[in-house]
Amino acid sequence: MPKINGERLLADLRRIADFGRYQTGVHRPHLSPQDVESRHWLAGRMKEAGLEPVIDGVGNVIGRSPKTGPRLLMGSHTDTQPRGGWLDGVMGVIYGLEVARALAEDPDTAHLAVDVASWADEEGHWGQMLGSKSFTGRVGEADIDAARHRDDGSTMRDALKAAGLDKAPRVQLEEERYR
Repeated sequence: MPKINGERLLADLRRIADFGRYQTGVHRPHLSPQDVESRHWLAGRMKEAGLEPVIDGVGNVIGRSPKTGPRLLMGSHTDTQPRGGWLDGVMGVIYGLEVARALAEDPDTAHLAVDVASWADEEGHWGQMLGSKSFTGRVGEADIDAARHRDDGSTMRDALKAAGLDKAPRVQLEEERYR
């Protein structure tokens, strides 16, 4: 039976909270320097877990299992509200990563495929649920062009360029992957 490694899980939750730590919470708005740094850290953890990570053209981090057959997609978001809670959203991402690791480490379940996602901008700094909408094909280039930050009006295109994501393709749902 697969075993969750509680120490590893908590260590990852505590580590990602360091990106934008603010008093007892976290300040990690989407595409802020802290958010971008945390996305690269997360992609590294996914790679260590045997997943094939990509940070796409809106900032989604998706770790894909190289295994074939039916798969499960797990995740949530890692961006936060200003001075938000340290577990909001990120718990679903790190728990998904731990499930993928636990299944891979158990010989009886090592064949099972789990993909893990951290959706971009689920807290609505540039729009509403932008990352998951992009993944499901409900965001076009015109939507990204029109996206303005809710606080300062800056363009999402400029923020993507500053983050080094302006040339990255957007990953979209492949329905045959999740039957």
